[in-house]
Amino acid sequence: MSDYFGFQYMRDIDSGDKGHNTSFLTKIADNTLTILSDSQRAQLVALAREQEAGIRQFAEKRFPLIHAFRRNLEGNIPAGSKGLDRDAVKRASADLYELDGALAYGRAKVMGRILCELNAPQRNALARLKFGDSRSWPEVGSPLDKRSMSHVNHVAVMTYASEMFAWHAGSLDADIYFCPERHGMYFGGFGLKTAPAMGKPNFSISTGLTADRGESFLSMLTGTQQKFITDTVNEQRQLLHDIVRIRREIATQLRDFERCGSANWEKVRALSRKYGEIDGEISYLYATTFASIAKTLTNQQKASLSRLRPSNPSDPKGPFLYSEPIPMPRIDNTDFLFGVR
Repeated sequence: MSDYFGFQYMRDIDSGDKGHNTSFLTKIADNTLTILSDSQRAQLVALAREQEAGIRQFAEKRFPLIHAFRRNLEGNIPAGSKGLDRDAVKRASADLYELDGALAYGRAKVMGRILCELNAPQRNALARLKFGDSRSWPEVGSPLDKRSMSHVNHVAVMTYASEMFAWHAGSLDADIYFCPERHGMYFGGFGLKTAPAMGKPNFSISTGLTADRGESFLSMLTGTQQKFITDTVNEQRQLLHDIVRIRREIATQLRDFERCGSANWEKVRALSRKYGEIDGEISYLYATTFASIAKTLTNQQKASLSRLRPSNPSDPKGPFLYSEPIPMPRIDNTDFLFGVR
């Protein structure tokens, strides 16, 4: 999900080199929750229960896009269509990001309220936890009673606490920061990195895997095939710049809550839909590019690529939410994403 609270930036600049360790979020969340009062923690728990359905809906609304992109890859195009419909993909992505914007707005509203009611000792305690230096975070136990919470509730509260600290201790620039690889997220790349870490405490995810595997993949392609990738990079360049601009506008709105004011939901909603359209266009470019390359691969190239990504018995065998398996959601007819009704 598109976070606007500086947490991803805090991960990537951590001077303790623990930003991509599975215990990173837990450590700062536990510290933050320990500083909060019972009533303040209760507000985060209530928010988690309120947003549980939206979080699951966000996850499940991704499946039609994933399904359509795989249909396109396999050449399973509905009759009367020439392939994926760019505008239909953009509309579906806009709907998804409107939900994302609502979840972010709700988080900012509650987190801002809590931050504005902190007393001096609480502010001083938070100040001792350095942004970007996990070495300053002591080992503390969790003040939460997990037995009274569902798995999604618990993960959401931990997420809120870590985001709230990053938001309070960070900056607008940290809020705007994003990784390009976290967009167009329908093709398994993020899973390639994170699947080995699922359910493993104190596991560090490789920060070089994306670049290393990408370089190896490109080396197996012909010059013509590589051009599909480089052309896509150039075509999406302006789209990424547009994302920066929109993220700045959304993050600026949400920061009004951190300053004890109020953000404009209608503005956030409209900007979120535009953000979704852009991410949808990026996803469309990826899906069509990857399918074009797949059509030209030789058997020898396919064999080499299979060795580049060997199967792992511990990888998830189906859909999951927050590292826990879930039933496959019902996926309605996806012909509309090919311009067919």
